[in-house]
Amino acid sequence: MRSDPSSPGGAPVVARGWGWRHAGRRAWALDGVDLRIDPGERVLLLGSSGSGKSTLLAGLAGVLGDADEGEEHGELLVDGAPAQRARGRVGLVLQDPESQVVMSRVGDEVAFGCENLGVARDEIWRRVPEALAAVGLALPLDHPTKRLSGGQKQRLALACVLAMRPRLILLDEPTANLDPDGVIEVRDAVARLAEHSAATLVVVEHRVAVWRDLASRVLVLEAGGGMLADGAPEEVLGREGARLAELGVWVPGYEPGIAPPTTTTGAPLLGARGLSIARDGRRTRDGGVRGGTPIRSGLELQVAAGEALAIQGANGTGKSTLALTLAGLLPPAGGELRADPALADGLGAAPIRWRSRELLPRIGTVFQSPEHQFVAPTVREELLVGPRALRDPRADATVDELLEVLGLTAVAGANPFTLSGGQQRRLSVGTALATAPRLLVLDEPTFGQDARTWRGLVGLLGRTRERGSGLVVVTHDPLLPSALGAGRLVLDGVAA
Repeated sequence: MRSDPSSPGGAPVVARGWGWRHAGRRAWALDGVDLRIDPGERVLLLGSSGSGKSTLLAGLAGVLGDADEGEEHGELLVDGAPAQRARGRVGLVLQDPESQVVMSRVGDEVAFGCENLGVARDEIWRRVPEALAAVGLALPLDHPTKRLSGGQKQRLALACVLAMRPRLILLDEPTANLDPDGVIEVRDAVARLAEHSAATLVVVEHRVAVWRDLASRVLVLEAGGGMLADGAPEEVLGREGARLAELGVWVPGYEPGIAPPTTTTGAPLLGARGLSIARDGRRTRDGGVRGGTPIRSGLELQVAAGEALAIQGANGTGKSTLALTLAGLLPPAGGELRADPALADGLGAAPIRWRSRELLPRIGTVFQSPEHQFVAPTVREELLVGPRALRDPRADATVDELLEVLGLTAVAGANPFTLSGGQQRRLSVGTALATAPRLLVLDEPTFGQDARTWRGLVGLLGRTRERGSGLVVVTHDPLLPSALGAGRLVLDGVAA
């Protein structure tokens, strides 16, 4: 591996009987973890949804919190020191590109972390262009960060980490929310980073094929903390491929198959004609709506009962804004968005004018970031919010069924914010399904899922369609549209 001679060497990682339990949880997220990662190794960390991969990365990054947030035992060492005392030597990149950008200009964003570490000004501005070049982001330093695509934002996050010269780089599903081109952009940027830096690298991902050739070692984490497999990628995936696939690991050649649902299209539910959408639309204090500045115009679509529509396109094309508009949460900026009688059921034809309680049995929404919609202290209470608002006499039975089918029964009493990313996504889908809406609008409903939970979640959505609900899914998942038997609306270009 070639490296910059001025960059620091990689940090070793050692865990001895290490475990972490979130506050208020009976079960340990991880327990008895024993491992050693040598300096400069490039590790692909795999495991089923909820096995503790993100918890281990957060522990290594020193960001798990104090005793008020959880309980720790054993040792977790980075570069020979407890992980909490090694933060300046560790760089962490998360899965959501939007959540990591804090500055308005590209150069300032890359400089920000270095400034927090007290790096001298002249040295910072020597590192900034080097880091951008290392990840292949050839942009002026004053380029606005708000004009970057999702793939560019993730490359920017990598540049920020690289400029800080960490000895350990942790990537937690860095391509989960990216379009196919963005996935390749980020994978190639990580490959350049590995060449540029001698740092130790640990990547958590569900989709193995993207990262297999970059890794020098594969670790497969067992739920609770043990190691199911450890070795070179070709050895682990070749020898253990079938067994790992049964446990939910996305092993190349073992992708889950699922038959699309068999449905009969029913009455029309929602239609758009010449629709313009805007990110800055809002409700006014007098109960009216303000449409905002259009970012896309001329959109046409129709969704009927028992029908599925997949909205696809690159990051930055306006897919999530369109989804929120269709869901009655953002006002149209122009054109027409009309709810048909089968959906409106006695209300007016404009979903944006419906009250929250009126939306619940009509349109269920899943946001791109699941944590943005959690309001209750436990998983069970979160699922009960909608049914209780509708005074559903079957609320408890409905929630019991959802907990079982979503694989969340064991964490029913847990705080939603302590769940893994995949569990949070399943919970967010469950909250939308709990009120049996006529139309579901779901933004990236399958991200963060292992192969087993993916199959269960897609099967649940298929059965929901068979029962007559309409589905609108925003997705980068290449398998989902065909698994749902969905039509496609592809947004091209970049939204204004």
